[in-house]
Amino acid sequence: MTTKAKAKKTSSEKKICVMQIKSSIGCVEAQRQSLSGLGLGKVGKKSVLEDNGCVRGLINKVSHLVKVVDANE
Repeated sequence: MTTKAKAKKTSSEKKICVMQIKSSIGCVEAQRQSLSGLGLGKVGKKSVLEDNGCVRGLINKVSHLVKVVDANE
């Protein structure tokens, strides 16, 4: 019998809300893929993500296209 370990969610997990404010038309393909990785694709779309290094790296690539706010507020 195998059991899968379930990760416990803690209330201290920090979340951020990312909103796309500019179009990806004319952007490099890597920037479009970064938007897709963030769960975005159209202007005005929002995505709530965990605040970690991977997500921050994607946000830095497309910082001119997105707006970031703290989702815990």
